[in-house]
Amino acid sequence: METVIGISVFTLLFNIPFGYWREGTKKFSKGWFLAVHLPVPFIVAARLGFGASWKWIPLFVLSFFLGQWIGAQIRRKMQQSREDLSLCMVMDILRSRE
Repeated sequence: METVIGISVFTLLFNIPFGYWREGTKKFSKGWFLAVHLPVPFIVAARLGFGASWKWIPLFVLSFFLGQWIGAQIRRKMQQSREDLSLCMVMDILRSRE
């Protein structure tokens, strides 16, 4: 069970920057497509690497979309106070601390 929780938390946290990136792109553009699909191989590798059963995939999918949603919400909140956001959450957070 600890493995399943760990993979779920990893999935959620790993997707936050990708949700931030996705929110800053035009829907169905190349960047949007990459922001949605680029994390998938890493999550699949984590599931296979730790031997998590197929029955946990719905939980991992939920964690995936929750991470994407949280990242998008962070970008929306930051846009309220700044106009010059990039597509990189880490860089925008570091610039906001200056």
